[in-house]
Amino acid sequence: MNRKTLLPAIARAVITKQLGIAATIPKAVDNPWLNDHAATFVTLKLNGELRGCIGSLKARYSLIDDLQSNAVAAAFHDPRFPPLSEDELDQIQIEVSILSPPEKIEYSSEADLLAQLRPHIDGVVFNCGNYRSTFLPQVWDQLPSPEHFMARLKEKAGLAADFWSDEVLIYRYSVEKFRESEHAK
Repeated sequence: MNRKTLLPAIARAVITKQLGIAATIPKAVDNPWLNDHAATFVTLKLNGELRGCIGSLKARYSLIDDLQSNAVAAAFHDPRFPPLSEDELDQIQIEVSILSPPEKIEYSSEADLLAQLRPHIDGVVFNCGNYRSTFLPQVWDQLPSPEHFMARLKEKAGLAADFWSDEVLIYRYSVEKFRESEHAK
């Protein structure tokens, strides 16, 4: 099994097992690169709509450990949704994103920052004091303008859409995406 199919298959197997259904999780020893440190996000969609999304911004664990932890969290611990049910399992589509290390963006103003953002390429981390949020690059599909993207990112952090401060720190990252083409039943 190649990376493209293996990573979503691991996420599905972990979620399936968590629901109490027998599932075999591929072993990292068969694919040594699964032991490399990586930051992942696991996104679940149901009928094309978000059903859960949890991840890590920094590579602190092996790819397989981070992936398994985030698959369980996306399915059962995303505070925006109730835990995934067994009835939904065959209907969800799973996407795994492996993140590049975050890179700080230097800018002189919010307008300068917006001009530097690369739609459909940049995942963005917003930081200001205790306020923090991120959007994966995939979110550009719903919010294609940098202005709307940043406004919603600030709202996700718990701030007003027009909030700005000299203390705002912005980081960007890219992702390698692995999506189920047809979910396994």
